[in-house]
Amino acid sequence: MSIVPVFTAPDGTRLAHHTRGEGEPLLCLPGGPMRASAYLGDLGGLTRHRRLCVLDLRGTGDSALPADPATYRCDRQVDDVEAFRAHLGPDRVDLLAHSAGGDLALLYAVRHPRRVRTLTLVTGRARALGVDFTAEHRAEGAARRTAEPWFESAHEAYGRIWAGTATDADLDAATPFFYGRWDATARAHAATEVEQTNEEAADRYAAPGAFRPAAARAVAAGWDARVLLVAGELDSGPLPRVAAAVADLFPSAELAVLPGCGHFPWLDAPEAFRETVAGFLDRADREDDRKDDRRDDPEDVRPSGRDDDRRVGR
Repeated sequence: MSIVPVFTAPDGTRLAHHTRGEGEPLLCLPGGPMRASAYLGDLGGLTRHRRLCVLDLRGTGDSALPADPATYRCDRQVDDVEAFRAHLGPDRVDLLAHSAGGDLALLYAVRHPRRVRTLTLVTGRARALGVDFTAEHRAEGAARRTAEPWFESAHEAYGRIWAGTATDADLDAATPFFYGRWDATARAHAATEVEQTNEEAADRYAAPGAFRPAAARAVAAGWDARVLLVAGELDSGPLPRVAAAVADLFPSAELAVLPGCGHFPWLDAPEAFRETVAGFLDRADREDDRKDDRRDDPEDVRPSGRDDDRRVGR
């Protein structure tokens, strides 16, 4: 039986994390919201390129329940991410977040902009920046799936989810919309969602007060870190055009739309996903190497700015 590594959050909650693969660390935040990190797996074989350091958010997976359920709110988990970084040790991190985890990653980057070297948002939410996914977006995305054999049985149920009237049966019926291919792999992956999700925590995650979009956008507009947004061609949250609008909020952002993919692109197209994310991180490595070479060149000395951990936009 393997021992799960743990650390302690500032409020005393015991938090667990999991390490998969070799190489430079990539901190990974799961979505759900508030789903145990096991569903991320090896992110389509990204473990061949990076050491995935995957956090179980408080109250999920192997992490403990907090004493105060109000701390499930997204902004109140930012200190957990900073404690995770400090526990692992690097001054600056490569950060990847999926789905609702995108909001947490963005809030972390806003509060600790100098701690993030790169940010990868995989079909990520951006309510932290004032961008949400509407019922109209969902309907637009669903319209792309009319040729699917399951469309007729799933379509009405899918609409009831975003209208707020869905039953548990509707949630099950609509699940194929979240995957690019509704095959055995997708079915097995979807079957774990309920047991991996802390529903109370999910309900509190985006509670009123969690987001301050104007302040966050101001930080994002002046942020010099590299950002990658990965969208699925068939996903409705975000639609590729909505992901492009989020990318436009950053000075240096790339958008990759993966063909045939839904909300879990590492399952639908593992090779394309792996090459996209690994390529982005490798380019960041090369750019940093060039900067280091210039700093080592005595004929190319430039004054350096402060590299402190500014708490901006709190």
